[in-house]
Amino acid sequence: MFLTGQVALITGASSGIGQATAEAMAREGARVAVNYFKNQKGAEETAEAIRKAGGEAVAIRADVTRQDEVRALVAEVRKQFGRIDILVNNAGDLIARRTLADMTEEYWDQIMDLNLKSVFLCTQAVWEEMAARKSGIVINVSSIAGRNGGGLGAGAYATAKGGLMTYTKSLAKELAPHGIRVNGINPGVIATPYHERFSPSELMAKMVASIPQGRPGKADEIADVILFLASPAARYVLGETVEVNGGMLMD
Repeated sequence: MFLTGQVALITGASSGIGQATAEAMAREGARVAVNYFKNQKGAEETAEAIRKAGGEAVAIRADVTRQDEVRALVAEVRKQFGRIDILVNNAGDLIARRTLADMTEEYWDQIMDLNLKSVFLCTQAVWEEMAARKSGIVINVSSIAGRNGGGLGAGAYATAKGGLMTYTKSLAKELAPHGIRVNGINPGVIATPYHERFSPSELMAKMVASIPQGRPGKADEIADVILFLASPAARYVLGETVEVNGGMLMD
């Protein structure tokens, strides 16, 4: 178990990719802080599943778009586990599909805060501790939308995720001298509650038809790549955003 002795904070970990990542990291020995905002039930279920499997986990509520709540979240993780070695910036959402015609300033700002500002706030709150140890890992969960512009009504979300890819590179350059590795991951079409909410069956079928593997991905398939990025096997990987999409987008 290559994460034994380490503590992982995963934002937005009450369902989908975040939940799968929390459980995967716990299986590799990490003590896990399961962050949530609205879905307390899902977060508690995630933490309980980890504990039942013999791991250590705690569910902590925080709005990661607010600096005061992020600082309180980090303080609580340190109170519970003493340190933070791994930060997975997974929190993010489309919230609703909005085209330019029905876009509002409030919605635009909400999308940017949740999908991009949250990464700045969370990373800022943990990096000094990691730098003091000359050891730390930050993994940002972006989206294929940041590469292809997303589907209809996902323009703001795609823009935020594209910005996150750039910010990942910037953070990687800035924090590498302090012993902190920053990377990202771009999930493609993944069978999670996200698509249950935002992708009607016709749209989902169209997207799946464009995937060479012929199926949507699974949350644990994304979690496996996040695990790789957190592992010693990725010790010379820096500033990358790994595409995991079944061949839907290739460079």
